[in-house]
Amino acid sequence: MAAILGRLQETYQYIFYDLTDPRTKDWWPSPLVMFTVIPFYLYFSNSLGPRLMKDVKPFKLKRILFYYNIFQIIISAYIFYEGLAAGWWPSSHSYNLLCQPVDPEDNPITRRVHDAFWWYTVVKFIDMFDTVFFILRKKDRQISFLHLFHHSMMPVASYIGLKYFPNGHATLLGIINCLVHVVMYTYYLISGLGPKYQKYLWWKRHLTTMQLVQFGIVFLHNLSAIYQDCGYPRWISCILCVHSLQFIYMFGNFYYVTYIKEAKQDKTNGSVKSKTGKSKVN
Repeated sequence: MAAILGRLQETYQYIFYDLTDPRTKDWWPSPLVMFTVIPFYLYFSNSLGPRLMKDVKPFKLKRILFYYNIFQIIISAYIFYEGLAAGWWPSSHSYNLLCQPVDPEDNPITRRVHDAFWWYTVVKFIDMFDTVFFILRKKDRQISFLHLFHHSMMPVASYIGLKYFPNGHATLLGIINCLVHVVMYTYYLISGLGPKYQKYLWWKRHLTTMQLVQFGIVFLHNLSAIYQDCGYPRWISCILCVHSLQFIYMFGNFYYVTYIKEAKQDKTNGSVKSKTGKSKVN
C-alpha cells in the first residue's frame, strides 16, 4: 500500500510540477484548486444550490450584479489590451499569426504575457459566479448544459495553458474571448438597469453570432499551427480545434433553437391565431 501511495505521489509531482513551466508552476491556482472548485461548482449548480433555494424567495441582487458586470468589463478590457500590447498587436515583437512558438526566455515581454494569462485564469474562476447568481435569483432555466460545460471547461483549459504553455500560439484565444466578454457583460449591465433600457438591447442575437465567430477564428487559428512545426505543441492545437468545434456545435444549436426555430413557430402560431380571429398579429 505504501509503495502504491508513493508511486501516486511521484506521478502527481511529475505531472503537476515537473512538467510545468518553471516560470508559472507555483502560481495560483494549484492542482488542488482544480480538483475541488470545479467538482463543487457542478455539484452546487446541479443539486445543492437549487435545493437550498427551493423554499426561499429569489434574491434580486441588482446592486451586486451592477458592480459585478462593471468589474467584468474592466478586467476583460485590461487583459485584452495587455495581450495585444505584449504580443498580438503588430510591433517589433509581434506574434506570428499563423504559428507562434512558446518563448522560453524570461524577459519583460514574456512576463507581461504571463501576468495577463494569470488574470485571465483568475477571471475564468470568477465567471462561475454567473451560475451562482442565476441560482440565487431562481433563474434555473438559464443554466443549460452549454452554460455548465462552458464555465467548467474554460478554467481547465486556462489552467493548462498557464501552467504548461504560458505564452505562444494559443494565447490569441484569451484575447478574443476577453473582447467578447467586454461586449457580453456590457449587454448584461444594460439589461440590469431596468425595463426602460430594453430598447437598447436589440443586438442580443448578434452577441451569439459573435460567440460563434470567436470559436470559428479559434478553430482556424489552431488548425494553422497543426500543419507546420514552429515550436508550439501540436497536440494542444488539436485539442483546441476539437474544443472549438464542440462550442460551435452547441452555440450553433442554441442560435438555431432560440432565433430561428422559435421565430418560425411564433410566426406560424401568429398566422393561425389571426385566421381564427382569436388574436391580431402586429
